[in-house]
Amino acid sequence: MLKLFFSPGACSFSPHIVLHELGLKHEVEKVDIKNKSAEWTKLNPKGYVPALMTDKGLLTEGPAIVQYLADQKPEANLIPKAGTWERYRAIEMLNFISTELHKGFSPIFGASRMMPTPEGAEALKNAAIQNIYKKYEVLTTMLGNNKFLMGDHFTVCDAYAFTVLNWTRMMKIDMSKFPKILGYMETMQARPSVQAALKMEASASPENAKA
Repeated sequence: MLKLFFSPGACSFSPHIVLHELGLKHEVEKVDIKNKSAEWTKLNPKGYVPALMTDKGLLTEGPAIVQYLADQKPEANLIPKAGTWERYRAIEMLNFISTELHKGFSPIFGASRMMPTPEGAEALKNAAIQNIYKKYEVLTTMLGNNKFLMGDHFTVCDAYAFTVLNWTRMMKIDMSKFPKILGYMETMQARPSVQAALKMEASASPENAKA
């Protein structure tokens, strides 16, 4: 059985959505990524989530994990077939989310560690938000009139994008300039898979939980 190691609110939420979207049997285990146990770092030397235990071993890195999961049920069409032009476009989108949207939050989450004074931390955070806004202008263009990032149907790209976009709510970042993105987030929020993953992460203990 598949087992997802997660931390509530972290980027591990993306494969969690995909697991529910596909209806794949799985277990989840919550990881304390701030106080990493020796057992966890032995299993995953990177120390962070997501990580997915499969029958072939442990797989890490969110974009790789969601592609692996989608390929377990190709009939669900959560990612285009390997080797097709559409697949490379999906990989392109996953990389954009990872390197531009996801990593853009690093200075916000780590501002207090990076800067010695509260004023410096606030300045760093504000600069990072302005940079994120530039990326959201690009994302708005990418969405165009589509319901989802890759067109008219949900893909793993949407699971990852929503996970990262949801951090704007957690960090109370003003998104009023981006009504199209806000509408997209509302569409994603309403998906049963998203609601199921939210519910499980809210209730999961550090011990295993099954789904």
